[in-house]
Amino acid sequence: MWNETKSELSASFTFKGFSEAFAFMTEVALCAEKMDHHPAWSNVWNRVDIQLSTHDAGHVVTEKDRKLALQIEAIYQKYRQQA
Repeated sequence: MWNETKSELSASFTFKGFSEAFAFMTEVALCAEKMDHHPAWSNVWNRVDIQLSTHDAGHVVTEKDRKLALQIEAIYQKYRQQA
């Protein structure tokens, strides 16, 4: 699901519609805030695109990104199970 380059982890997530995509983003935002590690992302209707990199480390992928990616995956799986 995640694509990794030296400078970022990225993934796209698709939902039933805008409300579900926004609910997912809200859950991810709360998780990211607790981890003090915030994604770059965009949302258009039912799709959320997320890019993770650690700015403090020079915009490279670190363990912080991988941990947040795992949390995002877990959140997304809840929505997939409801489908």
